Amino acid sequence: MPLSFPINPRAPLRALGFLLFYVFNLPLIQAAETQSKVVPLSETAHYVGGNHCAGCHATEAAQWQGSHHDKAMQEASPQTVLGNFNDVTFSYAGITSTFFKQGDTFKVRTDGPDGKLKDYSIAYTFGFTPLQQYLIPLENGRLQALSIAWDARPAKEGGQRWFHLYPDESIQAGDELHWTGPNQNWNFMCADCHSTHLEKNYDREKDAYATRWSDIDVSCEACHGPGSRHVAWANTKAPKSADNGLSVGLNERKGVTWRVNPQTGNATRRPQKTTDTEIETCAFCHARRTTAFPDALPGQPLLDNLQVALLTEPLYHADGQIKDEVFEYGSFLQSKMYHAGVTCSDCHQPHSLKLRAEGNGLCAQCHLPDKYENKTHHLHTQGSEGSQCVNCHMPAKNYMVVDPRRDHSLRIPRPDLSLKLDTPNACNQCHADKTAAWAADILQTQFGAPKPHYGEALYAGRNGLGNAIARLAELTVDPTKPAIARATAASLLAPYLSRETAPILQMSANDPQPLIGYGLATALDQLPACAAHAVCLSFAF
Repeated sequence: MPLSFPINPRAPLRALGFLLFYVFNLPLIQAAETQSKVVPLSETAHYVGGNHCAGCHATEAAQWQGSHHDKAMQEASPQTVLGNFNDVTFSYAGITSTFFKQGDTFKVRTDGPDGKLKDYSIAYTFGFTPLQQYLIPLENGRLQALSIAWDARPAKEGGQRWFHLYPDESIQAGDELHWTGPNQNWNFMCADCHSTHLEKNYDREKDAYATRWSDIDVSCEACHGPGSRHVAWANTKAPKSADNGLSVGLNERKGVTWRVNPQTGNATRRPQKTTDTEIETCAFCHARRTTAFPDALPGQPLLDNLQVALLTEPLYHADGQIKDEVFEYGSFLQSKMYHAGVTCSDCHQPHSLKLRAEGNGLCAQCHLPDKYENKTHHLHTQGSEGSQCVNCHMPAKNYMVVDPRRDHSLRIPRPDLSLKLDTPNACNQCHADKTAAWAADILQTQFGAPKPHYGEALYAGRNGLGNAIARLAELTVDPTKPAIARATAASLLAPYLSRETAPILQMSANDPQPLIGYGLATALDQLPACAAHAVCLSFAF
C-alpha cells in the first residue's frame, strides 16, 4: 500500500515548489559555499611537492615507494617501461601495430586518428601491475592512452604479452573508444587521479590543454593536502598545535580500539566514528564520479565538488553489486563494515597500500575466528578456496581484461535474489554447474530464511513494477538502510512524481545524510524544465 502521512496534502506540495527552486539552483549555492571554504585555505597553504616530506617522514616515504600510488604515472624510460618494445607486433581489428625503440625512446607504429599507420613516441607509463598502459602526446597538449596494453602478470599466469582493452569489439579510428578519441583522453578522463595537484587548464576557444601537476604520481599532498604550512611549522620548530600546519589530519583511527564480543564474534569500535574525512579523501579517486566543481582540496566534503554515481544501471546490479567499473566507494557505503565505523586504513596500509594481514587474518582483526573460520559458517573444507572470507563476501570481477577488483560491499551471498532479480551471487560464481535455487536451499537450511533486501525496491523502480512507488518510498525514508541505496530510491521516484510521492521528496530534503539530498536533486533533475516550472506553479497556488 502507498505510504500516507498525517499532514495537509497541499502543504508539502507548496513546499516542494520552493524545494524545486532550491534544487535547480543548487550548483550556484554549492559554488558559493565551496568558494568560502577554498579561498582561505589556498591563501595560506600551497603545494610544495612530496620531496619535501621524506626528510622527516622517511618510514612513510619508504613504504610509499614502489606502491601503486608511486607508480601511477611515470616518465617513459628503460627503468619504468615494462612492455616488450623489441620490434614485436600485435594485430587487432585488421591493424598490425609494431612496438620498437629508437635509442632510449619507446615508439609504436599504429593507426592514428585518420586510421593510417604512423610512428608515435611513448611519453609516460600509466600504472604497472597487473597491466601497464602508455600515454602518447597528440596536438593541443593532449595525452592519449593507448588501448593496446602490456599484461604485466608473470607468463605462468598468462601475462608478458600485448593485449587490447576491447578484445571482443572492433574499435576503429573515429570511434570515441579509439585510443585517439575523447574517452581515451588522459587530460579529461584520467589525469586528476594519477597525479598530485593536477590542473587541467583547458582552453575552450583553442580546444587545447596546458595540463600540469606538482607531482607526476599520487604523492603525499594528494591525500594530506597542500603542505606549505606544515613545512613552515616543521622548519620553525614550533610547538605542537591542533593541526601542526597540516591541511588534512587523517587521524580518525588515532586512539581507536576494536573490542570483540565473544558472544557475537564481532568487534565494536570505540569511540564511534563521527566523520568520513579519510574515506572521502580516498573516494575522490576510488569512486565512480564526475566533477561538478573543479579544484577540490583534500579534506573537503566529497559532494561539495563531485557527483558520485548512485546504484544505477548499467553501473550496478539491482542489489548494488558491482557491474561496470565503479571502484570501491559506492560498494563500501552499502557495507555493514562502513556502518560499524571501519575505514579504508583499517584494512589497507595507507602508504604501501598493502593489506594489513594476509588471507582470513585480515578479517580476524574484528571477527572471531572460532565463530567464523569453521565449516559451520563457510560450509567448505578448511583451507580451501571456499573457506576464504573474501571469496564469499567480496567476489571479484575482472576489468580491463586482466585486473580483478573485489566488491567492497562485503555482502552475504544471496542466491535467492538471483532468482528474483537476475543478479549474480558468490555461490554460483564458483559452483557454475549448479543453479541459484540449489545454493539458496542450502543457505536457507543452514542459516534460515533470508531477510528482505533493498535491491528488491530498486529492481521494482528500475523495471516499473506495480509496487514500485510504495517500495521506493519506503526505502527512501528508512534510516536503517544504506544512504546510497536510499538516495538511489529517491532518484528512481522521478517518473512517479505525484501528490503521493511529493511528501517523500520533501522529507528527503531535510534528511541529515547528504547523499539523500543528492538523490533528491538527481530525481528532480530528470524532470523536463517545463514540467518542473508547471509543478512549481501548481504547487504555489
